[in-house]
Amino acid sequence: MLRERPGGGPDVATVVASLASRGAGEITHPGGTLLAHLERVHALLEEWGARPVVRFAGLCHAFYGTDGFPTALGDPARRDELAALIGEEAERLVHLYAACDRRYTYPRLAEPEGPFRDRFTGALHHPLPRLRRDFAELTVANELDLMRADRDLRAEHGPDLLERFASWRALLSDRAWQAVRATLP
Repeated sequence: MLRERPGGGPDVATVVASLASRGAGEITHPGGTLLAHLERVHALLEEWGARPVVRFAGLCHAFYGTDGFPTALGDPARRDELAALIGEEAERLVHLYAACDRRYTYPRLAEPEGPFRDRFTGALHHPLPRLRRDFAELTVANELDLMRADRDLRAEHGPDLLERFASWRALLSDRAWQAVRATLP
């Protein structure tokens, strides 16, 4: 399932080994371990035909922790380490994902000039459309994996996620949207 070496880019097995060496296979997460979750998110993004950059960001999306999952595998002050492993563009998406103040940003994400708040610094910025689409696709893959792994989470959060992702429809690929409709109530 995990195969990829686009144009001499990162090797999935090397990235997975690095995540495992940082303890991702030992961290409990809905559906098993954090490493299993990261691999499933990568696989979903691959299934949807996401660009390799987005797939690698999916594989590492929790590297710096997130607004919803504070456990970090790496230090955001040492971003060059992850960039050396998955490439600078993928690392920037991982950092954006980690830095997202969800409560503030999610309701505004689909607005062309909607502000994005960095939870680490409080700074506001306005990601370009392609970055918004990549971020939305990654977010949907992450959340759908969680909803598939835990029925209780789906019952509790599924309706709100469906409403949120419907508001992001213009940012999502057709395959991602089809997965939303198939997974959420």
